[in-house]
Amino acid sequence: MLELYGTASCPFTSELRNDLDDEGNAFTEYDVENDSLALERMLQLTDGNRTVPVLVENGRVKQVGVNGRGCYVGGA
Repeated sequence: MLELYGTASCPFTSELRNDLDDEGNAFTEYDVENDSLALERMLQLTDGNRTVPVLVENGRVKQVGVNGRGCYVGGA
């Protein structure tokens, strides 16, 4: 099971989403700017890293960012 943690405003989230779609991968997407529980889960999975997108496979982080690029999600 793939999970994509990102934001609507991050172009790299869109890039990874499009790549996953093009490859025919099924995934669940979470917008961590609008879903505080998803943000908490992402921070737990990444040991506090606030860079998106984050791709998680079977509960383990598979990828953070896209080709070394990502967007920072600010804190409250």
